[in-house]
Amino acid sequence: MKESEIKLRVILDNENIPEKIYWDATEKEGNGEEETKSVSLNIWDHNSQNTLRIDLWNKEMPIDEMKRFYVDCLGGLAQSILNSTGDEFMSTAMNRLCDKLVKHLEEEAKNGGPK
Repeated sequence: MKESEIKLRVILDNENIPEKIYWDATEKEGNGEEETKSVSLNIWDHNSQNTLRIDLWNKEMPIDEMKRFYVDCLGGLAQSILNSTGDEFMSTAMNRLCDKLVKHLEEEAKNGGPK
């Protein structure tokens, strides 16, 4: 049986706010930890029928990148729902929302940032 491992390491300041976030995985390209500014982890708890979430970002994560990160996450979920269930309606609806959000972010950028 094959085994795969994903590791997260978070360095916190004295107020428990992430300063640095590192990740590594046995299946990723390249060796060793890599630094990231944000991570979002969702785990399905089948016993309580809900999702456990961990969302972390460091002090250096700009707001515009954070918004793009979540739009990218949503787009990835749209592809995952299609791959795992074949539900084209849900996937298409999620991708339409992503398109709408991308336009919103483009408008924000054009107008100098969030209002």
